[in-house]
Amino acid sequence: MTTTTMAQPASVKHGWWVIDASDLVVGRLATQIASILRGKHRADYTPHVDTGDFVVVINTSKVKFTGRKLETKEYQSYSGYPGGQKRVRAKDLMVRRPEHILMEAVRRMVPRTRLGRQQMTKLKLFAGATHPHQAQQPRTLTPQA
Repeated sequence: MTTTTMAQPASVKHGWWVIDASDLVVGRLATQIASILRGKHRADYTPHVDTGDFVVVINTSKVKFTGRKLETKEYQSYSGYPGGQKRVRAKDLMVRRPEHILMEAVRRMVPRTRLGRQQMTKLKLFAGATHPHQAQQPRTLTPQA
């Protein structure tokens, strides 16, 4: 008889990955990042334990959209107050905060629970080509295009 082993939070070793987002499509990249953050790439994946790895994404200002999404896609936020709804086009957000586009895409792919919020803290996004996480010795990941 075989037994199913479940990962324990104390025994999980979190790795570090670095991804260069230059000329990659936002949605396709976000699905791969979300999978790594959740730990679904590991053999000891357990749904209720944070088994995911840290992900450092560089060059987020060079991501691509397919079709006409750069001109037509809008991101909206609501403060909760009357008249507090804001809408920003993807083209304008790409100039102001390019890492926010990828952050929102990944955030919508992880669970909307305490565990999902904990997993999102392991995502580090940078608009440029440098990052301050060299001490963790991240491995380079080349996502499928």
